[in-house]
Amino acid sequence: MEEQTMALSKSEIEARYVERTGRSVVAYNLMNDSVFYLFFKRAFDLVAGVVGLVLSSPLFLIISLFYLFGNQKGPVFFRQKRIGQRGHAFYIYKFRSMVVNAEEELKSNKLLYRKYIENNYKLEPSEDPRITVIGRFLRKTSLDELPQLINVIKGEMSIVGPRPVVTEELKEYGDNTKLFLSAKPGLTGYWQVCGRSDIEYPERVDVELYYIRHKSFKFDLKIVFQTILSVITGKGAY
Repeated sequence: MEEQTMALSKSEIEARYVERTGRSVVAYNLMNDSVFYLFFKRAFDLVAGVVGLVLSSPLFLIISLFYLFGNQKGPVFFRQKRIGQRGHAFYIYKFRSMVVNAEEELKSNKLLYRKYIENNYKLEPSEDPRITVIGRFLRKTSLDELPQLINVIKGEMSIVGPRPVVTEELKEYGDNTKLFLSAKPGLTGYWQVCGRSDIEYPERVDVELYYIRHKSFKFDLKIVFQTILSVITGKGAY
């Protein structure tokens, strides 16, 4: 029996494991990432993050002016705890697109909050009472994500990677949670260029894990260019 197993290829052994257990074979790419890839990915993150902040500084100033009046009045930035690489929690930064105390307002409407959970943690902009007028514009153009360049420079995020999730979303990844958390989350990623909000769980899990299993510097650059096209067309943005 041992000799028969040794004669099998790795792919055949994995196929038999899947057939027998019904579980996927988890390949942890983190340990297999080359030093070259990790070095240039971090270098690219730093350069792109700094250059991005410098070039977008006029936008930061203009957008900040809208937070001085109306129902948008209040803090410029929104912080939310997300789960990052290896399960480390961090605060993600965004331009605030919702009213102050948005989470409390949503949870106060139990029917709407239940719909929010059942609808993969989102609502249609037209029915979401939390989103302001300027907030809808920021989301549609993805400008609300710009402050995450700060997360990239700090090393909490990368330019390209799986989207950082809140704790409740980790259950969607099941047995693949450890694999999902092996990669540094990204400002953009394969999920965004494949359709973003148009792709819901559980399909989103497959898309994110596909990137993690096939990540490379060439793949990252391809995603960056596709992201630029997606932002221009507004594809999948809510």
